[in-house]
Amino acid sequence: MPYYRSVGSVPPKRHTQHRSQEGALYYEELMGEEGFSSDSSLLYHRHIPSAIVDATVWELPDQTSVPNHPLRPRHLRLRTLFDADAIAGTDVVTGRLLILGNADVRISYVVAGAPSPLYRNAIGDEVVYLESGEASVETVFGVLNARRGDYVVIPRATTHRWIPRGDEVLRAYAIEAGSHIVPAKRYLSRFGQLLESAPYCERDLHGPGEPLLATVTGDVEVLVKHRGSSGVVGTRMVYPTHPFDVVGWDGCLYPYTFDIADFEPLTGRVHQPPPAHQVFEGANFVICNFVPRKVDYHPLAIPVPYYHSNVDSDEVMFYCGGDYEARKGSGIGAGSVSLHPGGHAHGPQPGAYERSIGAEFFDELAVMVDTFRPLELGEGAFACEDPDYAWTWAGRGPGDVREAAGPA
Repeated sequence: MPYYRSVGSVPPKRHTQHRSQEGALYYEELMGEEGFSSDSSLLYHRHIPSAIVDATVWELPDQTSVPNHPLRPRHLRLRTLFDADAIAGTDVVTGRLLILGNADVRISYVVAGAPSPLYRNAIGDEVVYLESGEASVETVFGVLNARRGDYVVIPRATTHRWIPRGDEVLRAYAIEAGSHIVPAKRYLSRFGQLLESAPYCERDLHGPGEPLLATVTGDVEVLVKHRGSSGVVGTRMVYPTHPFDVVGWDGCLYPYTFDIADFEPLTGRVHQPPPAHQVFEGANFVICNFVPRKVDYHPLAIPVPYYHSNVDSDEVMFYCGGDYEARKGSGIGAGSVSLHPGGHAHGPQPGAYERSIGAEFFDELAVMVDTFRPLELGEGAFACEDPDYAWTWAGRGPGDVREAAGPA
C-alpha cells in the first residue's frame, strides 16, 4: 500500500511492551512482504498467533487446467455455471470454480449465498471483483464493507472470511496472484504516493476503520491455500483461540476496497491503448478496467479499438455491465468472459468498426486481465464455453470450409 494507517490501540514505539488495562501483554506480529524489505504492518494480538492444535489436508476444488490448444479465442458464459438452487449453500471461498490460470495468476468465479469459512491465501494477493451483491469481509485487520463494483484487495496470508449481505445475489470474480498486486508503478511517486496523473488516489482506497474482536471461544478452523510440490494445495489449521483478536495495528500493508466507479478514465482525440485503463499489476500480469467514458473526439476518429496482435499477452475480458460496443453480434453480454490469446489478432466484431463512427460516449463496464504467459483452461471454462465464438468474425466455421480459388 502506498500510505500509512493506524487502527485501534498501538504502543508509541514499535517492538516495545504493549499491555491491556489489566496489565496483560499483547503479542506483536510483523506481517511483511519480501522478507523485511517492503511494505509491512504490525499487529497486536491478545493471544499467541502461532499457536495451532491440529493441521490436516484441505482438499481444494479442482485446480487442474489444460492448454488452450488448438489455439483459439474463447467465449465463456459465467452466469450459466451455478444453479439457483445451489447458491444458498455456496460460499465465496470453497465454491470458486477455476476458469483460467497459469503459474502467475488464477481466475475463478463464484455465486454465493452462504458465509465462508475462515481462510487465507499463502500463495499471493487476491483481488476479488464484485459483479453484484454486497458482503462484509471480516479480516484480522477489521471489517471491509464491499458492494457491487468494488475490488476487494486482500494481501497474501490475511486471514479473512466472506459474509453475503443484502437481497442481491453475490457474484464474485476472483483474481488470485502468485505474487503481490499493487497499483501500476507509473502511477506512483518514488516514495509511493499516487501521482496527480493517476486515475485514482488514496481517498478512493478504503481500509478497515476499527479492530474486529471475536467473542467466539474454543478451537477455530482456518483454511490455508499454499504451495506444494504438485502445485496449489490446501491445509486445515486449527487454532485454540479465534484469530480475530487484534486490538490494534499500524503500517502500510492491509486489505482495502476500491470502487470501479472511482476510476477516472483517461481519454484522447484518438483511441487510447489498454494501458490507459490499467488499475493494478502483479508479476507477469496487469489488471485494467473499462468504465463509462467520453470517447475519441478527433473528427475522423474510430472509437472502437483497432485490431491488434498483442504478441506477448493473453487478454481476458470480463463484461460486467453496460453495452460493450466492440463485441456486438458475438453473443457476448453481461457475465461473459472473452479469452483472446497471444498469436491471434483480435478486435471489434463485423460492423462495429463502422457503427462506432460519430459515437461520443461508451456506456460499458469490463475488467481485463492481461497475462504475459499463456493461460490454460480450468473446469469452469469447459462447463460454460460458447463453442461458436471463434468463428464469429468470419461468419462461418469448420463446417463450412471452402476451397481456395484463383491464383496462389
